[in-house]
Amino acid sequence: MKELVDIAFSQVNIVLTILMILLILYWLFTMISGVDFDLDVDVDIDVDVDADLDLDMDTDSNIEGGNLDFEDIANTEVNKEDVVGKRRKPLKWWQILLIYFNFVGLPFMFTFTCWIFIWWLCTTISTSLTHSYNNDIGFIFFLGGIIPSLLITKVFTTPFKSFFKNLNKDGDAPIDLIGRKGVIQSTISEDKMGSAEVVVEGNPMSIYVKSLNGEQINYNQEILIIKRSGDKNFYYVQSYND
Repeated sequence: MKELVDIAFSQVNIVLTILMILLILYWLFTMISGVDFDLDVDVDIDVDVDADLDLDMDTDSNIEGGNLDFEDIANTEVNKEDVVGKRRKPLKWWQILLIYFNFVGLPFMFTFTCWIFIWWLCTTISTSLTHSYNNDIGFIFFLGGIIPSLLITKVFTTPFKSFFKNLNKDGDAPIDLIGRKGVIQSTISEDKMGSAEVVVEGNPMSIYVKSLNGEQINYNQEILIIKRSGDKNFYYVQSYND
């Protein structure tokens, strides 16, 4: 047991070991507490692709005074169907890599955790077998494990795509929000995306929304959910007056 601890916390493996511990604590904390950490964000993403993947992205998400909570970050997901849009500029190489290795199409933290664990496993085993976990040669195995671990992660996570596709971000069966009222959390107009809060059976839910007819809807105004977008990533809403 002591030898395993020494290998895991050796100079080569200690970074990945600490990262694994932090990820385990993260998942335990979110499962037990369910606490959200609100973050004010202003995101403007507009990317496109002209590659063999035949994927395009046109996401314009400017959120004024919006709130992107901790679970939103952990479950950030962009599907291949969601990245087909107007052609403006090609995806950068790192964006294509994220798509290819399933960091897009699955909750980001799920794929990231799988990758770190597999990378840690590859590095720990290889340095243990070669007794290089405490010398410079071990760092070659550390860096060399990046690509194999990514490939294994892609193979391992691919079957989960169909599973997550049928769930909402909280892992439950999707809730029908059409016709429900909510409160806008950011000013939106035209094609601008924002966030809104909807209370379902006493539980507040954060969703992404766009104005149905392009009219301006101001922060903290009551809204009515009209329909869901074709890519199922946001809802079209209009202002609601009693």
